[in-house]
Amino acid sequence: MTSILFNKFRNPGDLWGGLASMLVALPAAMAFGVTVYTTLGPQYAPFGALAGMLGAAALGLIAPIFGGTDRLISAPCAPAAAVLSVFALELSRQGTPAGNIILLLIVLGILTGLVQILLGFLGTGRMIKYIPYTVVSGYLSGVGIIIISGQIRNFMGAAVGSSWWQVVVSPEMWDWRSIGIGSATVLGALLGPRLIKKVPGTIIGIAAGLVTYFALAANDPSMMILADNKLVLGPLGIVEAGYLQTLTSRWHDLGEIKLAQVGALCGNALTLAALLSIDTLKTCVVMDQKTRTRHEPNRELCAQGLANVASSLICGMPGAGTMGASMVNLNSGAQTRLSGVMEGVLVLVAALALNSVMAWLPIATLAGILIVIGLRMIDLEPLKFLESRGTAFDFAVVSSVIVIALTVGLIAASGAGVAMSILLFVREQVGGSVVRHKSFIHQRSSTWTRSEEERRVIAQKGEQVVIFELQGSLFFGTTYELYSVLEPETRKRNYMILDMRLVQSVDITAAHMLIQIRDMLAERNAALLLSNVHEQLPNGRNLREFFAQVGLSEKSNNVLDFPTLETAIEWIEEELIGDVKSTVDKQVLLHLQEMELFHGRKDDTLVDLEACMEQLSCKAGETIYAIGDPGLAIYLVRRGEVRIMAPVGGSRQLHHVATIGRGDFFGGLAFLDGRPRSDSAIAYTDTDLYMLSMENFNLLAEEHKRLAFVLTLAISRTLAHRLRQANGERAFLNK
Repeated sequence: MTSILFNKFRNPGDLWGGLASMLVALPAAMAFGVTVYTTLGPQYAPFGALAGMLGAAALGLIAPIFGGTDRLISAPCAPAAAVLSVFALELSRQGTPAGNIILLLIVLGILTGLVQILLGFLGTGRMIKYIPYTVVSGYLSGVGIIIISGQIRNFMGAAVGSSWWQVVVSPEMWDWRSIGIGSATVLGALLGPRLIKKVPGTIIGIAAGLVTYFALAANDPSMMILADNKLVLGPLGIVEAGYLQTLTSRWHDLGEIKLAQVGALCGNALTLAALLSIDTLKTCVVMDQKTRTRHEPNRELCAQGLANVASSLICGMPGAGTMGASMVNLNSGAQTRLSGVMEGVLVLVAALALNSVMAWLPIATLAGILIVIGLRMIDLEPLKFLESRGTAFDFAVVSSVIVIALTVGLIAASGAGVAMSILLFVREQVGGSVVRHKSFIHQRSSTWTRSEEERRVIAQKGEQVVIFELQGSLFFGTTYELYSVLEPETRKRNYMILDMRLVQSVDITAAHMLIQIRDMLAERNAALLLSNVHEQLPNGRNLREFFAQVGLSEKSNNVLDFPTLETAIEWIEEELIGDVKSTVDKQVLLHLQEMELFHGRKDDTLVDLEACMEQLSCKAGETIYAIGDPGLAIYLVRRGEVRIMAPVGGSRQLHHVATIGRGDFFGGLAFLDGRPRSDSAIAYTDTDLYMLSMENFNLLAEEHKRLAFVLTLAISRTLAHRLRQANGERAFLNK
């Protein structure tokens, strides 16, 4: 197996990354194990160190093989140590025998792994992205403080059973040798990387602790005796028959566990599985950002669960993907998952080869390493939240998570943090307006280019129609605000348009409020128009289907549904100018003198102009000109409708931007400036046109200079009016 793995190494960085990460992960894993097992008594410190080493080996070997995240290093971690030490301490206070506690720790680790596998199969791995930064920050800081407070007793060499605050205020309980060794370790781990950048701070800290220990031992011969030495770990027994005998006895004892006892552990297993999963996937997200890759969260959860089951079966500690060792692995040149496997292999090699050396590791040194890890876990960034009133509540969320983590528990802290973050989100949503713009019909225009008389009618009746462009989430938190805006308008408008283009979500409370608005309008025979009712909102809901279910659809009384805001405005314009248009027979072909462009012009001059024009007939759907065509002609509509299509917002897809009706013209801009067409013209219905080519216009200009001038002036004025109207609408919408 080992030879096959070595043959697959294509990058030596995987080897060096595995070595460097092992140097970081192994001492920390041993320290975490000691933290958990010394709650049972100082004599269990070697067993704790052994559990940490076995956990680092099992996690390092199995998680990368079945997981999919390159460069990720899995090992016993701070959340596991925090939860397991509290669990063991509580059982110890209840008088549970130490052997039974160890057995329950093993079962708890197995259950934790099984829960993680289940979470992976259920596809919950992707939910990590929904955990707010405030919760993660408070959670990490809480774990860091728990780790630090849990190491104060070992750091100061106090007796087992003393609480950390008792140790701090009782100098008579301090062992100055332990304090000196621990202080040297902390200083070495913190300051060493500034002097020797290529060596991990953990290794420098351990070296400083060992040097200090043996320097003190030169004046204290009792420190050179391994037996009954409370300052060091003592024999681990990893290569002795004692470990195998212990392991087999534990397996035998597992069969004696009752189902009721297993059930009692399920709550703790869920807690630990959630914390380890968060720790792993959070590390994966950071690694993705550093390496521009994407991990598979559910596969990673299954792999971590399998590794935790295996680790617990060999009496090792459970763990997760760890940030520190993974970053060291990355910075050492690792490229693939093989670096993680190599880390596990090297942990086994170190455990077997350095068994006797590790027995001399001072407990204060391991405590110092964990204190440094705890300090680095405390996130100070939220302190900046106090600089602004707008982020003060975010700081309160972080602080609350820390306090609950220290007083109640880590899982309760995470749950409370998520709940408070939800309240923060609701507050932000309620604080923002869901009405983006309010306007009236005469302040907006549809895609139709209207005649002067039609524009005058629309302006006169414009305040009969109110337009609301909505945005954001319409839910119970914003319903009252929206109702207070819409309700007064129901008493004085004949039409109300609600545009849903920027709406992100709609809940049943908001939908019920819109039904009330519909009913209020119906009492006055007024109409409610909905536009841009999407079939796919960002939250996955089909808004059109949802409106139909609650009774707010086009089948309802006085409710009309339009695909776009422009089509809704167009429909209302047609309603408002109905009396003007009813006197016109749309099927009669217009002559030049009947077109608004030539009102007041002499018939004899128009006869010469008409003689220069070609008469065209186009079927519905026929392209008159396309984008990029030369602008060699201008077109006047005698009968029918033409749609102008153009790209919008940098998109290549064509959108309907204007409708040219009977008596109007199009193609004038390219005709005037001689540049290629920037839009396409398509006959919407069977259409009859006048076409004046540039060539004929030039011939006309030679014989009738004034007529050519009048034509150019009329086209320019109409284009200027359209531009002025467009600029006015843009300025209004940008308010």
